[in-house]
Amino acid sequence: MSIFSRFFKSKKKSRTTKAAVKLQQPAISIDKNTDDVQKIDIEPIDHDINALYDILVDIEGADQLVLKAGKLEALSLIRSTIRNERVLGLQKIVYENPTLDKIPTNDEMPILLKEMTDYLANIMARRSFEDELEKRIALKMEENHQDYINDVKKQILKEESSAKESTQSLEKLKDLEAKNKIHLTKSIMELLRPQDLSEIIGQERAIKALKAKLSSPYPQHLILYGPPGVGKTTAARLVLQEACLQPHTPFNTDAPFVETDGTTLRYDPRGITNPLLGSVHDPIYQGARRDLADSGIPEPKPGLVTDAHGGILFIDEIGELDDMLQNELLKVLEDKRAYFDSAYFEPNDPNVPEYIKKLFTEGAPADFVLIGATTRDNYYLNPALRSRCAEIYFEPLTPKHIETIVLNAANKLNAKLDDNVAKIISEYTIEGRKAINILADAYSNALARQQNDMNNISITAEDIYTVAQVSRLTPFVTKKASATSEIGKIFGLGVTGFIGSVIEIEAIAFKANEKGKGTIRFNQTAGSMAQDSVFNAAAVVRKLTNEDIHDYDIHINIIGG
Repeated sequence: MSIFSRFFKSKKKSRTTKAAVKLQQPAISIDKNTDDVQKIDIEPIDHDINALYDILVDIEGADQLVLKAGKLEALSLIRSTIRNERVLGLQKIVYENPTLDKIPTNDEMPILLKEMTDYLANIMARRSFEDELEKRIALKMEENHQDYINDVKKQILKEESSAKESTQSLEKLKDLEAKNKIHLTKSIMELLRPQDLSEIIGQERAIKALKAKLSSPYPQHLILYGPPGVGKTTAARLVLQEACLQPHTPFNTDAPFVETDGTTLRYDPRGITNPLLGSVHDPIYQGARRDLADSGIPEPKPGLVTDAHGGILFIDEIGELDDMLQNELLKVLEDKRAYFDSAYFEPNDPNVPEYIKKLFTEGAPADFVLIGATTRDNYYLNPALRSRCAEIYFEPLTPKHIETIVLNAANKLNAKLDDNVAKIISEYTIEGRKAINILADAYSNALARQQNDMNNISITAEDIYTVAQVSRLTPFVTKKASATSEIGKIFGLGVTGFIGSVIEIEAIAFKANEKGKGTIRFNQTAGSMAQDSVFNAAAVVRKLTNEDIHDYDIHINIIGG
């Protein structure tokens, strides 16, 4: 079997086609010793050469093959009576290289014919695959065209049928419209919320610093520290409103104030759900918009960082934010853009809408000022985040501040307060928000007691105590120092975070049964730091009195542990 017949099946050729390029050739060879061309009978090689010429006719066409051979200076070679020259002509045509001029020897011809056979086989296989692919593409386009026509028909039918409302749908629509007309008054907390910076009590220094940093032409990212209920969120919102009115401010008059809570935000490594930074709805798993899902196009969903573009992004309890999410937020602060990624996005797909292509290639704008608020200490926050933010500390409220807040809220409610009502409330809380809640509950009790007469509401101490009993409130300060001192009793000060409280301490000393062998007894539940304080105090006593404390048995008790 010839070389070519192992790769192609013979095809029937027309006489006209064969006559155009094929000549009757005698078998020839070249003597290895003399390099003289000799006529010998090697039929398989002649068959392979003729078969290759036949396949070129099939690929190019007879006329085109003659023209191509003329351009490649191979016309005389393919018409030659010498087998070796015909092989050279084949080389020029197959490889389309007119510079080939070396006539192959008899030993080289089988190898060259095998290489040309493989080369032509690849060409024919590729053309066969391309033809099959074109058929499939045409078939698929026809199917898509039919699907498109069917979708258009369904949409037309849907639009026509939507005009016909059922009785049940009309009743539901009527009920919905009726509910939209019902409006309750705003909540009492909304009514009593500060509407001006002067209404935020006890935070004059913090507000001054906040205004200086936000009203600048170059506003800074901020972290606000302080106990709950002292007005951190309200202060940030009101300061932005004032900053928008400054002539040199970068904020527009309608600059957004986007508020979120760090305790509700979680990091999703898959990027499927990320309300803070944004996410991508892939067409398979989450299901993008129907018209996008049908085309396999992912849909980016910008997050809160984009909603806050040009304004403030306020994250309450930023200390609770996931560490990975804090790092991702840092990247957004640096780039001022939020980027999206999806394995389903194909930038060269003409069906991708321009806004989706722009979001994937350029990212979503996220140029905002970050304000984070936390009730935690600063070491709970990411150091890299802290280094990019200015830090402002809000002060804990004193009882006098609570009294002022209560009196201002009572004026907004048009209610009268009996003597000591504001003072009683200040004993139950150190949070401004909690004080407002107690006053609001007492207002409701007074309104019910006075038979809903809103024109003359008077809140008494009994109303406050009723709220305290129902809500099981306990006074925040239970012990107070007396005007006179008492041996063996004193108050200490304990501090946790931003909150401080007094600690009652009592002590008594006895002479030891044996001199120099006295002991100090101390309740261990108070903690190691309190125990160290006891030993420090003992050293001070010995220093001042020159008495050896080991001559006494000393008992120290921290009441309540």
